[in-house]
Amino acid sequence: MDGLHDQVQDVFRRVFGDDALVIQEATTADDVPGWDSLMHINLIIAMEKRFGVKFATAEIARLKEEGQNVGILLTVLGSKLSRLKT
Repeated sequence: MDGLHDQVQDVFRRVFGDDALVIQEATTADDVPGWDSLMHINLIIAMEKRFGVKFATAEIARLKEEGQNVGILLTVLGSKLSRLKT
């Protein structure tokens, strides 16, 4: 696992209150007990605080749609972080 994945996993564990939670790129909301719409917002807010980024409302909604997974979240987050460095 790379550093970003590890940090995101830490956020997931904190938000969902499960120190044993292991996420993979293919992990979806259906794979994580309690990942409903409210927890999705809590997760996004925690990501924003942890990484110093902001997600647009459309991005937040899209990340919860059918077929979205942790890999896509990592890609979006990585893109935001790379823009911060420039």
